[in-house]
Amino acid sequence: MQDDELLGRVREMRARGSGPKQIAKVLGLRPAQATALVRRVAEAQQAGVGPAERAVVGCFVNAGWSVGLGMDDAPGWAASDPFHDREDLGTGGFAQVLLARQERASRVTVCGFLVDVYCLGVKNVTGPEMMGAGSLQAYARSYYSAFDHPPLSIGVEQAQAIVHGAVAYARALGFEPAAGFDAAAGHLGPAPAGLPEIRYGQGGKPFYISGPHDDPRAVVRQLEQTCGADNYHYIAHL
Repeated sequence: MQDDELLGRVREMRARGSGPKQIAKVLGLRPAQATALVRRVAEAQQAGVGPAERAVVGCFVNAGWSVGLGMDDAPGWAASDPFHDREDLGTGGFAQVLLARQERASRVTVCGFLVDVYCLGVKNVTGPEMMGAGSLQAYARSYYSAFDHPPLSIGVEQAQAIVHGAVAYARALGFEPAAGFDAAAGHLGPAPAGLPEIRYGQGGKPFYISGPHDDPRAVVRQLEQTCGADNYHYIAHL
């Protein structure tokens, strides 16, 4: 059997859900040969496919991400967050989003976004980082290790809405997303039209909570300029 014909057979069998062992048995190949052909088929399918068009293999956000946000237009998303009304847990203000897409047969590309949903938008970006598919669960546990509760599995459209909506909100206040955002956003993909609208800020107003790498005075000056006195809140050592 010619190489192109063999790859065609493997492609057809993969489309029907056959695994490498079954392909090896049917085509009379050694398991290692079948595995290599499956990998070649997967890589060929990925060639020319944009990062945001690749299959999603994992998408997460921390529980409590929606505390304090206006979720009237997204009741389903609010209801899926078990701590959406628990301001006492200290989870409000930040949405930590992690997205993994299929890179090739045994590899995934991971991107993470630390999103200040009350004020500054995307404060930190991780990736895009390629890793073995078997490492994703351990990576996700590490990424959410600061939280007391496991992350929530969400759809990619919800992740796109959270991240891009927060960026738009922050830009309206005069704040740009963190360095590396454009590269990671290329894997996240744009938010489709018609998604539920989230009202950012705490109770509808910007609420700045200073972080270790911020310039609090500059942030507060910017809020004063764009919002005016009494139209924002902050906690910071100036």
